[in-house]
Amino acid sequence: MSHVQTLIPAQPAPKEAHKPITGTRITGYLVVALWIALAGALIAMVVSGWDPEKFTRYGPRYLHGLYTTIMLVVISVFFGAILSLPLAFARMSKNRFINGLAYGYVYVFRGTPLLAQLFLIYYGLGGFRPQLEAVGLWWFFRDAWYCGLFAMTINTAAYQAEILRGAIQSVPRGQHEAAASLGIHKVNAFRKIILPQALIVALRPYGNEIILLIKGSAVVAIITVLDLMGETRYAFSRTFDYQTYLWAAIFYLTMVEALRHLWAWIERRLTRHLKR
Repeated sequence: MSHVQTLIPAQPAPKEAHKPITGTRITGYLVVALWIALAGALIAMVVSGWDPEKFTRYGPRYLHGLYTTIMLVVISVFFGAILSLPLAFARMSKNRFINGLAYGYVYVFRGTPLLAQLFLIYYGLGGFRPQLEAVGLWWFFRDAWYCGLFAMTINTAAYQAEILRGAIQSVPRGQHEAAASLGIHKVNAFRKIILPQALIVALRPYGNEIILLIKGSAVVAIITVLDLMGETRYAFSRTFDYQTYLWAAIFYLTMVEALRHLWAWIERRLTRHLKR
């Protein structure tokens, strides 16, 4: 058995490596400076063009549009999540017919623009008014707000189904086998073991999908829904001031940033046991 005879003398800290100034770094500095200058110019334009009369007149309309946008996104995400669960199971089904139907749904609604889907629902279903009246659904599809909500719901359901399917399939097979070896029923194993792990994996993609839906919700303004973009178009048609769209961009950016920070906090909270 050996033991230390002498101690190694303390060594000085290594010298900090000098990073040479390259063309890439210079380009990066110039791009950052350009963005800072652009942000400063936008702030200066907002301050110099501030009109209290316009703010008093159109400020409440912006807040109403913001509320409408938030409600559209929240409700569509909620019902889309409910619809995505059976769709995800259908996509994982071994029955080729059920799997084919779910695949077709996901393929169509992920492969076509939300705007096209919105037009097909709002304008296309009007041709089936007698049939819709016969089944008592015309009250729903004659209203632009409901059509926008329906289009956003079935669109996000397709994306959420694929997110959930991928997250469930990412859980190791050993988790299923361990639950079965303990005699846990498949339903309870999925609800208490598989699904919580899958949702952690799906958390970031879900956040990205909600952000995309927030920005995509602006298309409902085309069918006369007075959401944030709809109220912005109204304000611009009365003032012809380009700053109306700048304020809309600020509102959208605020919503996205708030959601991003909320999602980061939720992720830190749910994955705190995984950090070392």
